[in-house]
Amino acid sequence: MRAPDPIAFSIFGLDIMWYGLLIGIGFLLAVLIAYYRAPKYNIDPDFILTLTICIIPSAIIGARLYYVIFSWDNFSDDLLKIFDIRSGGLAIHGGLILCFIVGYFVCKHYKVKFLEAADLAAPVIPLAQAIGRWGNFFNEEAHGGPTDLPWAQIIGGTGYHPTFLYESIWCFLLFIFLMYLSENKRKFRGQIICLYGILYSVERFFVEGLRTDSLMIGPLRQAQVLSLSLIIACIIIYIILQKRSKISINK
Repeated sequence: MRAPDPIAFSIFGLDIMWYGLLIGIGFLLAVLIAYYRAPKYNIDPDFILTLTICIIPSAIIGARLYYVIFSWDNFSDDLLKIFDIRSGGLAIHGGLILCFIVGYFVCKHYKVKFLEAADLAAPVIPLAQAIGRWGNFFNEEAHGGPTDLPWAQIIGGTGYHPTFLYESIWCFLLFIFLMYLSENKRKFRGQIICLYGILYSVERFFVEGLRTDSLMIGPLRQAQVLSLSLIIACIIIYIILQKRSKISINK
């Protein structure tokens, strides 16, 4: 499995990279699905558009800032490189963290129940991730160590674990599972977003162990530390919300 040219096409001399194009497609699909499902959560679809306007810059800034902080040595000598995101360097955890913080305050301002909005968003987040991860394939980044498996990603004549593919498949299956659950089995507010946090973090913990370009906290892989923390936190929150719920949401 070899990556083609990372440039999708050019417009007036400006190269459009597959990396950004795929992230944009994933985000657009997520917004459209959330928009049409919003009434099920008693949310005005127009609020989704308002939220999206706030989320787009938050996702980019959070993802880039997080990456820069944990790989500062790559930017300390040339600060202008911080603004060059066309070639990669976005950390999903940073984007999610800032999006949830901004989303909370936007929901509070418009008097929308945050947990309802979070449950609405939970299934489509992994869909966007499943599509966006293919940007790593075109950039030949975020791969694992050497392997001779038949589905290896070939870079410079050497086969590597296609960790982008492992995560993409998991996230797509997670999207299907959470969509089914949210349509038929949701029992309390916050259930779907907590399950997303748990199940995505389980996958990320193991896949991160295969990667060769992990962001580090001292000797530890940052994403693994955060994944374990999120698993524990989401399980605790899940139990608390479940106990506080007195009636089923689904009639």
